[in-house]
Amino acid sequence: MSAKKKAAPKPAKPVVETPAQSPAPKPTEVKLGAAKGRPMLQWVGKKPLSRVVAFPAQLVETFDPSGELHHAAAASGNLYYGDNKEVLAHLLANGYRGKVDLIYIDPPFDSAADYVRKVTLRGKSALAKIEGETYSLGEQVQYTDIWANDNYLQFMFERLILLKELLREGGSIYLHCDSRRSHMLRLLMDEVFGAESLRNEIVWKRTTARSDSSTFNHIHDTLFFFTKGDRYTFNQRRVAVHDDDIEETFPVVEEGTYRRYQSVVLTAPGLRNGETGKIWRGINPGTGGRHWSVPPAELERLDAERRIQWPKKEGGMPRLKLYADEHQGIAIQSIWTDVKVIASQANEREDYPTQKPGALLERIISASSNPNDLVLDCFIGSGTTAAVAQRLGRRWLGCDINKGAIQTTSKRLQGIIRCQTSDKQRAEDRAKEELFSRVADESDPIPPAALSFRIHRVNDYDLTIQHNEAVALACEHIGVTRTKTDAYFDGTQGKRLVKIIPFNHPLSPADLEQLKQELKARENDERDILLVCLGKELACETWLTEWGRLRKRGDVPNKIEVIELRTD
Repeated sequence: MSAKKKAAPKPAKPVVETPAQSPAPKPTEVKLGAAKGRPMLQWVGKKPLSRVVAFPAQLVETFDPSGELHHAAAASGNLYYGDNKEVLAHLLANGYRGKVDLIYIDPPFDSAADYVRKVTLRGKSALAKIEGETYSLGEQVQYTDIWANDNYLQFMFERLILLKELLREGGSIYLHCDSRRSHMLRLLMDEVFGAESLRNEIVWKRTTARSDSSTFNHIHDTLFFFTKGDRYTFNQRRVAVHDDDIEETFPVVEEGTYRRYQSVVLTAPGLRNGETGKIWRGINPGTGGRHWSVPPAELERLDAERRIQWPKKEGGMPRLKLYADEHQGIAIQSIWTDVKVIASQANEREDYPTQKPGALLERIISASSNPNDLVLDCFIGSGTTAAVAQRLGRRWLGCDINKGAIQTTSKRLQGIIRCQTSDKQRAEDRAKEELFSRVADESDPIPPAALSFRIHRVNDYDLTIQHNEAVALACEHIGVTRTKTDAYFDGTQGKRLVKIIPFNHPLSPADLEQLKQELKARENDERDILLVCLGKELACETWLTEWGRLRKRGDVPNKIEVIELRTD
């Protein structure tokens, strides 16, 4: 008898979790520290931000292709849809104060077009590019006004204060801007973080030429690198010396070995009383107020390896040989000319107007964070910060007010995590077959912090996503105390009874008639009534007007008020 073949296991499908049934936290007031830096920029309407209201977040979707969230405490990333001021306040109220290791922001600094973007949305009904599809006319006017007056400065001032509260002691923040706003933003950063916290003003050469002919072509952006405190993470990054520059960088050819090298000083500024301040081979390093770069014992080792260049003239100082074939590269300076803008045919291009190249974020994230650190971008845009953080094994937080930005970021992250999940599975399979036994080195990819992420909404809730959670969110906003013993009413607000109309339809006269019958059965209950709904039919106005007339006449005791969540 032949054995039956076992069916091949089906690939695991991404797990999309529905929001938890437990009530979300109530809106809370979060107190903030004052900005005390100098100098201070003034503008019309400037006011300090001392406290903010934190709204609960609504979990919309969980992307989890590996199923790890069933036994893991957290995802590698959290993506928030909403105004970033409200998202940052939510993060402060929910355990992220002083927990963020690195912040990169690329705020709008050109025009309102940076807010009302053209992006391609997913879905059959979103094949065309839509301009400002998530904004009402009032919202578009609001963001246009930001650029027309001092509101922009207040807008950025408030967000920088919130970001400082989220940043850990020793954390870093990079603010990306251009010449049109850089002078103002630098002063805001000085005021919020302190001028002494500036580590670098980085110039990024983003293009080689422009079509301008009336001025010097503007081809660069500026990044301000500040830290919170003096003990911060910084991993020196290096770039290789180009072949064309080898002879200039390493001009000396060593006799016998024909190796190219350059010589550098063996002393450093400052007098020392320890080992590095001692006389070595009759040479006093203290001449000119200096000391040896390394102790005398290390100098002996370097000389034995023929790494010290001795002067031909008497009285000269020995120098250290740096060989071209051992050189680790040149430390990156504050002018970046080697990071190119995204080409029109590049694989990473997302057709997003403000997208920045991954190489730019890779340099920043690698230099100012370590694996498993938490990276935040509250102007996430096309999602480059989250994408690079995911690849580099960092945890991440991102948010944007634009629905297209959230969809673009989510799509990118899903692709990256699918690849990482496959790589992880292949590595596990090879290990089981005892074919994968080499020791990891620096060339190995950094393992991801996790292989899942979550999407949330803050103060712009989808009230049709799940009725139970929608009811909970509505109750928290309005301040309703839920009751489980009443078969009809959902809770109370002060002395009023509260009824929440199912969110799958607007309030109708039929709902009001049902309420009337319920009150008739409770003829001794004279409490007022609050109805909560998404919207109401026009015919309800006539019904409510008639109820108000009956109440004034004394026929009914209960006052009825309606709250429409979509408009109130």
